[in-house]
Amino acid sequence: MATKEKAQNQKQAGGKPRKKTDDSAKLKKLQKELQEQKDKYLRLSADFDNFRKRTLREKIDMTLQAGENIYVKILPVLDDLERAMKSIEEAKDLEAVKKGILLINNKFKEYLNRQGVREIDTMHKKFDTDVHEAVTKIPAKDKKLKGKVVDIIEKGYYLNDKVIRYSKVIIGE
Repeated sequence: MATKEKAQNQKQAGGKPRKKTDDSAKLKKLQKELQEQKDKYLRLSADFDNFRKRTLREKIDMTLQAGENIYVKILPVLDDLERAMKSIEEAKDLEAVKKGILLINNKFKEYLNRQGVREIDTMHKKFDTDVHEAVTKIPAKDKKLKGKVVDIIEKGYYLNDKVIRYSKVIIGE
């Protein structure tokens, strides 16, 4: 019996170190997994940062390119305007100069319309802070014009449905 007890004691004594070995192996395994997860996180974070920077660069490039397209398409209007300026110096027929400038104006407005820019209709409309900026108020000649736009200082414009410049107006009171 003494041998059996010794064997059991040795098993127990031997069992404890095995448990510590198992725990340290588990700990090392968990530490290794933690390190792998940290590495994955750092890589993912770096990838996301690179993605963010790349998309920001692409957005800036697209904006610049869109601006370039606008300028390229507006240059023919500038050419026409320069030709009109030259012809004004030599012109003897004022009516022909007026027609030429009117054609250039119409060409430019047509170009802006194709780009989605349109004028805000304001004259004799009720004052609206969403599209108008009041410069001053003057006495209205007619009672119907009270609280309405009686004069336009500077036209306002929409780009598609967004106001890009408010109309500067005078309001009747």
